This record gives sequence, structure tokens and C-alpha cells, in this order.
Amino acid sequence: MTLPSGTRLLPQTYQPLFAYRDFRRLLPALAASDLGDGMSMVAVAWLAVLIAPPDRSGLVVGAAIAAYALPGAAGSLLFGRCLRRLPPRRLLAADSWVRALLLGCVPVAWATGTLHPVLYVVLLAGSSVLHAWGSAGKYALLARMVPPEQRLAANALASSSSSASVVVGPALAGFLATVASPAWIVGLDAVSFAVLAAQVGRLGSKAEEAATTAPIGIGRSVAGLHLLRRQPELLGVLALTWFFNFLYGPVEVALPLHVTGDLHSGASLLGLYWTLFGVGAVLGALTVGTLRRLPLWPVTLGIVVGWGLALVPIGLGVPTSVSVICFALGGVIYGPFTALSFTLFQDRTPAAGLTTVLAARSATLLTAAPTGTALGGPLTAAIGPRQVLAASGTATIALALVAAAVRARGNRRALARPVDRATRDAGSRSRG
Repeated sequence: MTLPSGTRLLPQTYQPLFAYRDFRRLLPALAASDLGDGMSMVAVAWLAVLIAPPDRSGLVVGAAIAAYALPGAAGSLLFGRCLRRLPPRRLLAADSWVRALLLGCVPVAWATGTLHPVLYVVLLAGSSVLHAWGSAGKYALLARMVPPEQRLAANALASSSSSASVVVGPALAGFLATVASPAWIVGLDAVSFAVLAAQVGRLGSKAEEAATTAPIGIGRSVAGLHLLRRQPELLGVLALTWFFNFLYGPVEVALPLHVTGDLHSGASLLGLYWTLFGVGAVLGALTVGTLRRLPLWPVTLGIVVGWGLALVPIGLGVPTSVSVICFALGGVIYGPFTALSFTLFQDRTPAAGLTTVLAARSATLLTAAPTGTALGGPLTAAIGPRQVLAASGTATIALALVAAAVRARGNRRALARPVDRATRDAGSRSRG
């Protein structure tokens, strides 16, 4: 099949993906919604600062950022009986429409003067209630669109799109915030999800047939969750990722308050931080193909340590130019993490249980960063944003060291078991 001419500019690893029509259709729509979320990284926090009482800004920012993601974990449990039977395409569409409608209410409430902090948090929470299922549908759909040997490349492009949105989105939001209210930027995020929902509805019937030929009933859902529990490697990655994201959560509260309080700057500098982080994350994600040949755990732990090392100098009060560079390096280090994690889950999970397992993964991880974010509000109010950044980086490094020690202990036990069994067998034979 002849590839579209524009794809020839991509590395050869990614070019074969564009031979699949549904993938070609879905990727631009995912990029649009990613761009909307990239703008909301600045807009959600900045709007919270604007509408919060002067002495409650840290708490309102933390609540708003947590509400933008945390309720997805509850949604994965509350609506599991209804949604786990749906094919991935419909899950992604449902999540996108809910986000489009409720985020679209934010600029309407702002324009009518009714955007109270409580209403703002409620709208953000409602918009994220199906996020676990939407994320599961997205990656299950990608897994069905391409052959298994090309899943890593597809995941890398999808995560690169998310990272690229952090390049353009915060910078664009920082510029727009100088001429318009951040509420209208949240409205643009709503439009981007409407675009994604409409495009998902246009996907070919082949993707729908692939999803419905093996429906995910209750028995298969339970089997998928049992499979996850029987995979120590998957559980280990999931646990490490949860704590990694939890320790990242306070950064989303501390960084905007560090910019406004410690650096006495505005949305443009905050946008620059996230833009350079995104540039680094895109570069890191596009190198993921070379990392698959390396052992999973050393790479994963290296990413965790590297992010902590990049974050600590910012908390120690280095000059702004140096801290911006550190944040960009942190993006390079973090870039491959998402694609590696999703590919491992796709490869180790049977197709019939993939959506349920990914939903369980997403639901578990959705509680991590927002919980850290909610904790970041009172922590920032108590000790200051710069100190929270330093503490987050230090704790992340400690997390990697603890995980390495647990992993090494598990490996020693695994190696010792055959020896112990052989010793017991030899002893029983000698007694016989």
C-alpha cells in the first residue's frame, strides 16, 4: 500500500502505521484533544487562581486540578457494569462527549458571572468521570488498529502527540491568557473533545467489528482482572507508576504558585515551563523504539530517578533560566515512560480482557496524581511552593531506590527457590 507523502518525513519506524486508514483518521483527532488538554494545563490552574478568595488560592488550585482527573477512578467503578460491555470506540466517544459538554459550561458560567469555585470544581469533576474508560478505549482501539509488532510505535506516536501538546498548548494558553480569560481557553478544550468525539464516530466498521467479535462480558472482565493480579511484573510497574505520579501531583500546584509567588511572574513563564517540558517529552518519546531492547526495570527506574534529579534544583532556588532547562531535561527523561508502560500491558494481556485491564490500570493511576495534587495544596500553603518542589524531587529519587531494592530482593528469592526445592527433594530421597 502506498503511504501518504507527508509521512515520509517521519522516522521509518512510524511510516507503516499510516497504511491503516482508521489510524490515519484517529491520530489528528487525538492530537486536537491533546492540544486542548495542553492549554488546560495552564488555563485550569490560572482560572482557579482568578476566582479563588485571596487566602484560599492554593486550596482552590489543588481542588481544581484534582477534579480535572480524580473522579475518573470513581467512574470506573460506578459505571463498570454498564460500560465494560461497550467496544473501545464507543467508550472513547462517550468520554469525549461528556468532556465537551461539561467543559463547555465553564465559559458560559464565566460569561454569566456565576462561576463560583464550587461550581468550577463540580464541572471539572463531571467532565473527568469517564476518563478511565475513555483512556482504556483509546489504547485498546490503537491495539486493534495495528499488528502487535507495531503497537509500540503506535503508542509512541500517541504519547508523542500528548507530549507535543505540552509544547504548543501551554505556550498558546499563556499567550491567550494575556488577551482573554482562561475560561475561554477551557472552552477551546471542550471544542477539541467535540472534534475527537465526532471523528471517532466516523471510524470504519472494521474497528467496530474487531471490538465486538469478542465482547467483554462479566466473566471475561473478572478473568482480565485476575490476569493482572497474576502478573507480578505488571503489578510492579503499576505500583511504581502510581507512586511516581502521586509524587508528581504536588508539582502541578507548586509550579504555578512558585511562578507567581517566588518568581513574581505570570502565565507566560508558566507556559514556557510546560512548553519546554513538552519539547523534551516529544524528543524522549520518539526514541522509545530503541529502548525496547533494554531491560524494562532498569529503564523504568532510570526514568524515575532522572525526573527527581531534574526537579530538585528547581526547588533549591537555582536561577530561572537554569530551572527552565532542568524542567526541559525532565521532559526528555519522562518521554518514553507512557509508551513503554502501555505496550507492556497490551503485550501481556489477552485481547478479550484488554479493555477491562486497561480501565483498571487507568482507574488506579487516576487516583495518583490528583491525590498528590490535592495534598499539594495544603503542603504549599504550609511550607511554600519552592520547598514542595524540592521535597517532590527528593521523594521521587527515594522511590526509585526503594523500588530497586524491592526488585533486587524479589529476584534473589526467585533464584533461591529452585535451589531450595532441589535441596528438599535430595533430602527426601536420602531419607527414603
